[in-house]
Amino acid sequence: MSNVRVAVVGCGRWGKNLVRNFDELGVLSHICDTDKALLDRARTAMPARLRDDYRLLLDDPSVNGVAIATPSETHYKIAKEFLLAGKDVLVEKPMALSVDEGTELVALAKERGRVLLVGHLLEYHPAVRCLKEIVDAGELGKIHYMSSTRLDFGYIQRGSDVLWTFAPHDIDTILLLVGRAPINVTTIGGDYIESGMIDVSMSTLDFGEGLKALLFFSWLHPYKERKLVVIGDKGMAVFDDVGKDKLTLYPNVVAWKWGRPVTKMEDGQVIETNSTEPLRLECQDFIRCITSRSKPRVSTERAIQVTRLLVACQESARSGGIPVMIDQATSSDVFVHPTATIDPGALIGKGTKVWHYCHVSARAVIGEQCVLGQNVYVGPSVRIGNGVKIQNNVSVYEGVTLEDNVFCGPSCVFTNDKYPRATVDNRRSWKKTLVRKGAVIGANATVVCGITIGYNALVGAGAVVTKDVPDSAVVYGNPAREGDAKC
Repeated sequence: MSNVRVAVVGCGRWGKNLVRNFDELGVLSHICDTDKALLDRARTAMPARLRDDYRLLLDDPSVNGVAIATPSETHYKIAKEFLLAGKDVLVEKPMALSVDEGTELVALAKERGRVLLVGHLLEYHPAVRCLKEIVDAGELGKIHYMSSTRLDFGYIQRGSDVLWTFAPHDIDTILLLVGRAPINVTTIGGDYIESGMIDVSMSTLDFGEGLKALLFFSWLHPYKERKLVVIGDKGMAVFDDVGKDKLTLYPNVVAWKWGRPVTKMEDGQVIETNSTEPLRLECQDFIRCITSRSKPRVSTERAIQVTRLLVACQESARSGGIPVMIDQATSSDVFVHPTATIDPGALIGKGTKVWHYCHVSARAVIGEQCVLGQNVYVGPSVRIGNGVKIQNNVSVYEGVTLEDNVFCGPSCVFTNDKYPRATVDNRRSWKKTLVRKGAVIGANATVVCGITIGYNALVGAGAVVTKDVPDSAVVYGNPAREGDAKC
């Protein structure tokens, strides 16, 4: 390791741990931070040279590796500068705040032949690696769902969402265990301290085939918790990052007896794993990569996928919890009639049929097993769930969301502007319309924007809907009113 010299940029709350590990491994060359007080403390504890400007290290030939632990919004910029300067880079999560920036860093590292290790620390945790082996071996059976909680108090990052601070580790670990990306994500959150910045969030990652991951993040919680629970049909596992027992298996199952579900509960079995500090293993991996010019354990492709999911979670939260599709390309198992137009950037799920003279706009997302009849228009950024049927001559304008199994009858009408004018652009005041799962809209009905049509509701043919429709209600007439019948 004598030829490896690593500088740490940012020696604050987390950076000081990188400083400690690289110093103990005998490769620490420099410590850099703009905070003079932090540098003064480092001066008395570490023999490394101190810098208050990371740019002084860019052309320093004595430095061949850099670990970046600065605020998240600076990761992309600083990592890019060091890669361009020919340095190997360990950058803390998230490596960037957009997919494009993350992709650029990965491409740049490949082009320059540099190491790029993203600090998804839990991939180095011995208990997580053991859990991965247990899941892959089928010891828990078919995985039903996972739940992850990361809770704390006093770890508030000014100007940042809890999602970007807490979620990367958990999302990365779930992707590691599942082995594929989710179909869609849904997030709701609250901004209780700083307006526009989410302090508490609850997310669902839907992987299809019944598998979901539930995530709860908060830095407004009365106690600290870091847990990942995996539930299968043959057993359950709990990873507790702050507990004494890091990994525990439970042979709990649900069996059917005399036509009723019966739970079988047993004591958990603690799995002993290597007690080596995960950060030490991460730093050793970085040194190994610099020395052998090999790839890090953490996949940069998965790191980009984590960024993609964080962006989607944030988008869902800011839209009030509307699901965001994650598919990155239109499935090959899609029928598109030759007369239909699919704009670049539209996403269409497998098994969907798009018939004569339809037009699907850019950024529209259409789920699986849908049918779009003749002359259907789907506007930009529209979200359409799975199993939706849209009959002939229907326009689904921007701002409309159709959940799973919605039926839209022929020539029904959606709107998005309450006060339309030919000479005025009211785009900023367009109202959203949400049609919940299983709802039916009859032929020639008109849905005025800014309302929600409830779960399994039925709108009669020719109705003019001007206000919210309750779940399972039947409405008809002009204006539409609820009748006595129920779906």
